[in-house]
Amino acid sequence: MIRRRHTRIVATLGPASRSPEQVQDLVRAGADVFRVNFSHGRHEEHAAAIRAVRDAEAALGRPLAVLADLQGPKLRLGRFNGGSAALEPGAAFRLDTDPALGDATRACVPHAEIFAALRDGSLILLDDGRVRLRVTRCGPGFAETVVLAGRKLSDHKGVNLPDAVIPVPALTQKDRTDLTFALSQGVDWIALSFVQRAADMAELRQLVAGRASVLAKIEKPAALEHLDEILDLCDAIMVARGDLGVELSPEEVPVAQKELVRAARMRGIPVIVATQMLESMTGAPAPTRAEASDVANAVYEGADAVMLSAETAAGAYPLESVEMMDRIIRRIERDPRWPELMRAEHDLDEADALVNAAVQASASGRTSCIAAFTATGQTALRLARERPLPPTLALSPNLNTARRLALAWGVEPRVVADILDPEEMPGVACAEASRCGLAGPGERILILAGLPMGSPGTANLLRIVHTATNVSRNAA
Repeated sequence: MIRRRHTRIVATLGPASRSPEQVQDLVRAGADVFRVNFSHGRHEEHAAAIRAVRDAEAALGRPLAVLADLQGPKLRLGRFNGGSAALEPGAAFRLDTDPALGDATRACVPHAEIFAALRDGSLILLDDGRVRLRVTRCGPGFAETVVLAGRKLSDHKGVNLPDAVIPVPALTQKDRTDLTFALSQGVDWIALSFVQRAADMAELRQLVAGRASVLAKIEKPAALEHLDEILDLCDAIMVARGDLGVELSPEEVPVAQKELVRAARMRGIPVIVATQMLESMTGAPAPTRAEASDVANAVYEGADAVMLSAETAAGAYPLESVEMMDRIIRRIERDPRWPELMRAEHDLDEADALVNAAVQASASGRTSCIAAFTATGQTALRLARERPLPPTLALSPNLNTARRLALAWGVEPRVVADILDPEEMPGVACAEASRCGLAGPGERILILAGLPMGSPGTANLLRIVHTATNVSRNAA
C-alpha cells in the first residue's frame, strides 16, 4: 500500500461510497484521506463511514486520516410562495427578516447579522452568484436592492456578501454539536468552514484542545486579508474554491489559489486544493480536458493534496474518479520538469538546518527513502516542506500522529514501537523500509530523528545506513 506518488488524494464519503467494501476499494485506488461532510447526513451515518475507514486501515495496513468538515454559518434565504419566484433584471427587490413567504418583490433572510454588515452600494449574491443584487438602501432588518442579474430564486438558496465581513460566529450550535460527536469518533482533522478572521480558528483550536489537528477552509475574501494571522492558528488549509469562486471574480480565483498554496508551503503546513476538480465525473466515466489540467496545475504548484467532493460522495463513478485522479498525479510527477516547477524558495531557520541537510543528501547518490522518527509529526512535516523526491517514511509510536500525516506531501506514515535507544533505529528503519517495499538489498536510507528519543523537539540526528544485502524488496 505504498503510494508511488507524492501528492495525496482526499475523497469525500457519502451515499455512493461509504460502505466498508467501497471504502477499501477507494483506498486501493489511491485515497489517502477521507472527508466526512457534516453539511449532509445524520450522525449514525457518519459513524458508520468512520468505522469503515478504520476497518479499511486495519485490513490494508496503511494509516488513513478522517477529516470532519463542519458546515459553518451557511446563510440562506427563507421559503417562497410556490417554492420559487421569477425576478426581472432592473426590478426592485427587498430582503428582510419577515418570515412570510417570498415572492417576486421580496424574500426573507432569517439572519439579522447580514443587514448589520450591509452598506448602500453593497453587492449581494444569491444562489452561488446566479442572482446578483445591489443595495440601494438598508437598515436594521431590511435591505432595498435592485436586481443586476438573474431571473429565478427558490427556497433556501445561499446568500453571499463579497464586500463585507459578516458578524456571525464561525461555529454555529450545529457545528458545536457536530464537533463534539466528531471528536468522540476519533477523527484526525477538523475543518472549519467560512473562516473570516484569526479569532475563528482560535475558538476552534480551544474547543478541540489537541484532540485533532485543525484546518481552515479559505472560502471568504476576508480570510485572504487576514491570512497570516489565520495561518498562525491552523495546522493546514483548504483552498475551498466553491464559495471562494462565488465571492471573487472568476479571474481572481487562480491567483488566490496560487497565493494560498505558496503561503501554506512557506509555513510548512499541508494545503488541499478542493472543489469541482473532476466535477463532470459525477455523471460521466471520464473528466474533461480542462478538469485534468486543473488537477495537474495543483500538482505542479506543489499542493499536498487534491480533493474529490460530489465525485465520490454522490456521483455515479466514485471509484473511477479516484483512479483517474491517481493517474493524473502520477503522470505529472513523471514529468522531468515537475520537480523544478513545484519547488518554492523560502527562508530556513535553525530548526530546519538538519532537515535541509537530509534533503540535500537524499538528492546525491541513490537514496531509497528518508526514515523520519517522529513523535508529533513535526519532523516529517518539516521534511515535506522541502519536497524531497525520495519518499519520507514517517515512523511514529503514535497512531494518531501517523494518521494525521496521511495528508502530508510525500509522507508514508507507519506505526512502530517506541524507541528509546538510538542504536535500534537503523534496524527498525531498514526493516520497515524493506517491508513496505521502499528499499531493496544494500540500498541507502537516511535516518532523521531527534534526541533524546521519545521527546518531541528539533531533529538533531542525521545518519546514513544501508539495508542488508539479503533483504528482498516487497512488491508495492
